[in-house]
Amino acid sequence: MWIKKSLFAKLLLGMLIASIIPFSLSNVVSYRTTSEGIRQKTIELNLKTMSLALDNVKRYMHELSLDMVAYYQDTGLMDNLRKTEVSAALQFQIREQLNQLYGSRAEIRAVRYINTQINQTIMLYNNAQVGSLSSIADTFVPKHHSQWDDSKEFEVAELGKERVLVMHKPLVDYPKSTVLGLTTLYIGIDKIASVLGPLAEPSSGEQTFLYVKDSQNLLYASGGEDAQEMAAASFVYETGSFEGTLHGEQGIYIYLKDTHKELPLTIAKFVPMDLIYKSANQMLSRVLVIQLLGLGFVIVLTAILTFIIIKPIRRLIRMIRRVESGNFNMEPMHHNVDELGVLEHRFQTMVRNLDELVIKDYRNKLEVSTARLKMLQAQINPHFLYNTLQMIGTLALRKGVVEVNDKITELGSILRYSMDLETENVPLGREIQQMEDYLSLQKSRFNHRLSYTISCPPGALPLRVPKMILQPLVENSVIHGFEKGKGSGVLHIAIEWSEEKLYIRVIDNGKGFDPQTVRLLKEEYASTEPYQKQHGIGLMNVLHRLQLLYGTGFEWDIRSIPYESTAISLGISTDLLTTGGEPDESIDRR
Repeated sequence: MWIKKSLFAKLLLGMLIASIIPFSLSNVVSYRTTSEGIRQKTIELNLKTMSLALDNVKRYMHELSLDMVAYYQDTGLMDNLRKTEVSAALQFQIREQLNQLYGSRAEIRAVRYINTQINQTIMLYNNAQVGSLSSIADTFVPKHHSQWDDSKEFEVAELGKERVLVMHKPLVDYPKSTVLGLTTLYIGIDKIASVLGPLAEPSSGEQTFLYVKDSQNLLYASGGEDAQEMAAASFVYETGSFEGTLHGEQGIYIYLKDTHKELPLTIAKFVPMDLIYKSANQMLSRVLVIQLLGLGFVIVLTAILTFIIIKPIRRLIRMIRRVESGNFNMEPMHHNVDELGVLEHRFQTMVRNLDELVIKDYRNKLEVSTARLKMLQAQINPHFLYNTLQMIGTLALRKGVVEVNDKITELGSILRYSMDLETENVPLGREIQQMEDYLSLQKSRFNHRLSYTISCPPGALPLRVPKMILQPLVENSVIHGFEKGKGSGVLHIAIEWSEEKLYIRVIDNGKGFDPQTVRLLKEEYASTEPYQKQHGIGLMNVLHRLQLLYGTGFEWDIRSIPYESTAISLGISTDLLTTGGEPDESIDRR
């Protein structure tokens, strides 16, 4: 493969990866950050303009409410409206009042008045008086003002083929609560469209909607009737936004909720995603162009650097081929001081020295072979030593000296156990058996002035522990505790085992340790410097072995009262130990 054989390809690929990955991550992070910032700014800006527009809509509705209370200014009309019989004067006055309302605003499509006193309805529609329209639903007219709900003041209806805002206003005979009639205006959305229209840019895909009441009846849509699909949108909070689609285009709906005289009003605006992220996409395009130019510069720079690096490497390759063919003559050295120059200089120095070392190598091999031969000649075969001890023991039996045979057997067992260098871990029971042989020999040596006991639960016997961890502790008690002490004493090996820990304690009543020695031992264990005194070297060896094997699962302690009780305790976590290779019997021997 070309990449495997070419250093230039590897350097180029590495530089491209080192450039493209940060560039890509930077683009993703900056694009997302910028897009999210633009989105939030778009939402905030639109909410402000929508709030102003909704205030204008509420102000417009308030003006309509004021137009509908003009009845109260005409006292003659009010007197006639209180009458319960039909009169020509009353009919004329009502028509005049309706004509004034109808002509007051160009967006008013129809005016209706229901007279509750004479049960008569008068309506003006398309500049003509009509009794009623089949397309207009009947309206509940209360008899008393307390029966009227302000939430019924506004509603959305269809008048002909046009969606209109319907406004109802009861005529109350104050200070009484009697309702004399109900005036209804059918208002086109021309004025509302002029207020809400500037909020959206139809050519960019934006649309604005106005909903009334909790049922979200659509009153105005800048996109026309086909925008009815938004009527079912759920506006949970007072202000907010959510993602959605309009005519298959993905975008964001921004909405704002308010009330006018207990009438819920909701204004919503759809903004396409493409419009929101247009600025972010433009910025990303510019960044990509700059980064592509940067990658081109990286390629050119990599080619130059590769040529500078490869030239001395190729020179080294030529010299290596000469050495392989047995030619130790080198090219003239170049005075480069960089790493490759140093490498070339060191290589040539190495080749010059190599010629001298080839001759010396053969001589060194001869010397090493001679040294190995002398070492083999100086070694004693362990099996020969063990077999010799067996032969001496057999001879003692023949002479009737049984005790000598027993001691030789114990010594042979100790030697065989110690010389088995291949076994690292043994069952605890085997380690205890080794200590019994050792203490038996020491007991005979001390003329029975040394007594010992060993206690161990049966479940602990199969646990495998590192070999030779008991003997250094026991030797420490015998040599430093008894020999350098009173020459006699009692030694106890106590082993305790639970689901959490295996504890091994060697307790004696010998000379023990003074506080300073205990402190030095603990300092030696915590440091990396070798212990300088002879006392405690075997102990420290055991402690370091166990610490290396079990780490934090190993703990130890020394408590000493000279000539009373000196206890060395080892603790190993049970879950770090394995089992196998020992019969299930307890040990409690003296």
